[in-house]
Amino acid sequence: MAGGAQGSGVDTAANIFGKACGYGGLYVFGRREYHSNIKGLHSYFHLRISPKEILANVNDVDLLAAFDAETAVRHINEVVSEGGIIIGSRQMNTKVLDIPTLPPELKAEHVRFMKEKTVGETLNDWLNYAKQKNVHVFHVPYMKLLSQIGEKLGIQKISKITRMINVLTIGVSFALFKYDRNLAEKAVRDTFSEKPRIADMNVTALNHAYDYAEENFKNDFKRRLEKTAVNEERLFLTGNQAVAMGKVLGGCRVQTYYPITPAADESEYLEANQILKTGGEDEAIIVIQTEDEIAAVNSASGAALAGARAATSTSGPGFSLMAEGLSWAGNSEVPLVITYYQRGAPATGLPTRNGQADLRFAMHAGHGEFPRIILASGDIQECFYDSAKVFNLAEKYQMPVIHLLDKAMANCSQTYPIFDYGKFKIERGELLTEKDLEGKEYQRFRFTETGVSPRVVLGTKNGIHWYAGDEHNEIGHISEEPRNRRLMVEKRMKKLELVEKEVPFEDKLKFYGDTDSENIVVSWGSPKGAIIESLEKLKQEGFSIGFIQVRLVHPLPTEEVKKTLEGKKRIIDVEDNFSGQLGGIIKEQTGIAPNYHVLKYTGRPMTTTEVYEALKAILTEKASEREVLMFGA
Repeated sequence: MAGGAQGSGVDTAANIFGKACGYGGLYVFGRREYHSNIKGLHSYFHLRISPKEILANVNDVDLLAAFDAETAVRHINEVVSEGGIIIGSRQMNTKVLDIPTLPPELKAEHVRFMKEKTVGETLNDWLNYAKQKNVHVFHVPYMKLLSQIGEKLGIQKISKITRMINVLTIGVSFALFKYDRNLAEKAVRDTFSEKPRIADMNVTALNHAYDYAEENFKNDFKRRLEKTAVNEERLFLTGNQAVAMGKVLGGCRVQTYYPITPAADESEYLEANQILKTGGEDEAIIVIQTEDEIAAVNSASGAALAGARAATSTSGPGFSLMAEGLSWAGNSEVPLVITYYQRGAPATGLPTRNGQADLRFAMHAGHGEFPRIILASGDIQECFYDSAKVFNLAEKYQMPVIHLLDKAMANCSQTYPIFDYGKFKIERGELLTEKDLEGKEYQRFRFTETGVSPRVVLGTKNGIHWYAGDEHNEIGHISEEPRNRRLMVEKRMKKLELVEKEVPFEDKLKFYGDTDSENIVVSWGSPKGAIIESLEKLKQEGFSIGFIQVRLVHPLPTEEVKKTLEGKKRIIDVEDNFSGQLGGIIKEQTGIAPNYHVLKYTGRPMTTTEVYEALKAILTEKASEREVLMFGA
C-alpha cells in the first residue's frame, strides 16, 4: 500500500509498482481510494500481487509505503506481523493528534486507541507499538537521498525534485522484496514515455533508493516478490479504461459528458485516444464536454438519431439532471447508451467513494413509464465487453440502455490476458436504407408484434418522420387520442418481453460455486470478486455455498432467478447499500426474499476478508440477519 496527501504522487507510484509486477508475470489487483478535495487530504492505493489470478483486495498489508505521518497512523493496524512500514526519518516526532488533516471523528478514535493500548502521542510511539507486533519499520532519510540525487542530476534546489519521494518509496519497496530492478526501471520509463528527461531522472531516483535499501536494510524483511515466466500478453488497466476501450470496440463514435467523479476519467481517456488506427483510414471518436448534464444526454440522443453509436457518461448527481432527457429518449425510442458510475450518495454525498445505492433510481428515473435496459458489470473484463454489448442492445431494441457500474470498479486496476476482440460483433437491428423506403410511406413508430419498428437515421431520403416530446402516432405526429395512446404505451413496454426472451443467458445471470447447495449468495456489481474468492476459501473448509450474479438487473430474469432460489435454506444478499435493493427487487418480482443481508455503505468497497468472515458467520449460525461491514480507512 502506498499512501499520502492527495496530489503527492500516490497513484503514480502504485501504477509503476503494478506495472513492474505485471512485467514479471505476476497478477495484480489494485484499489484506489482518494479524498474529494483536490489536494492535501489522505489518499492511498492498495495493491495485491500474486502468481495466480486475484479478484479483490484483502484487509492485510504486507508493506506500507507511507509518504506522510497520517498514512502510517491510519493504516498501522492493517500491517501484518513480519510486515513492514516505510516512513520518512523526519516524521518521527510528529504528534499524532496535531496532524492537521485528521478529522475530529478520527482523532476521537485515536484518543481511545492510545488509552486502550497505552500508546504515546508521537508517531515514533505508534511505530514502537507496531514493532511490538513484529512489524519492521524502515526509516528513510528522504531529504538526504534527494540531495544526493540532486547532485547526480545537477539540480541544486531540492524543492524541484521533492515530488520524486514517491519513486524513492518504489525503489526501497522493490529492494526489500528483492524484486528485479530492471522490471522496475522499465515500468518507470513506460510511465514517463512521453517525457524522456523526466523518465531518466526518475530512474536515477529509483536506483539510488534501491541501492540505499540494499545497503541499510539487510535481511530485515522476509517477504519476497519473484517474477514468473508467462507465455501470454497481458493488460494492466482500470475499470474506466476498460469501459472506454469497450466503447471503441462497440462502434461508439460520439461520447458526451460533463465532468464528474468518477465518470470523467473514462471520457478523458477517450479524449486522449480519439484518433483510432484501424488499418485503413484513421477514424475518430467525437468527445464533447457539454455545458451541463442536460445538454450531455440530449446531445447523445441527437447523435444516436443521426445514426452514430452515441453514449453519455455520468455519476449520480449528473444522472439526476438527465432524467427529463432520459424520458424523452424513452418516449422517442432512441438507442441511447448511458454509462452510470454510482458513488456515495445522496446529494453530493461521498464524491470519490463507492456506493451501490442507485439501482432503484436507475430503474425508475424519469417521469412516466417507458422501457429501459440496465446491465450491471461485476469486473473489469465484463466492463470491457458490456460496454460494447450495450450499443447492440440499444439499437436492436430501440430504447435507452443504462450500463450500471460503481466507483470501486471505475478506480480498481487489474491484470488480464489481452481481451479477445473477436468475441464481439456489431448488430444494428432493424435499420433501413434509402432503397428499402422507395415507393413507401415511412412510419417510424409503426405498430409491430414485437414493439420494435424499423428505423432510419435522420436525413435518409424517403424516410420523413417526426420526433416530439408529446405522445405521437405511427408517423410521429402528436396525438392525444385514447386508443393511439394505449397502443403506443403497450408497443413500447412489450419490448421488455422481447429483451427477456432474446438476451443470452450469460448476459442475464452467472453462477459460481455449488449452485445446488442449500446456501446461495445473490449479488450484483463490484462485490463479485470478493464473493468468488470467499466461496473458494469456504469450499476448502468444507462448506457448500453457491453464488448467483445478476447482470441483467432490469428487466430482471424473473423465472430464472425464481427457479434458482426456490427451496434454498439460506439466501444471502450481498450489496453495497443500506436497504439491500436487489434483494428487495427479487422479493417483489419472485415472492422469494433473502433471509440474510451482508451490506456495506461506508463508501469503501468490500474486501475478500470481510465478506468471507461474514459468510462463514452466517453458515455457522453466528451472525444476525443483517451484517454491516466496516473495513477501510
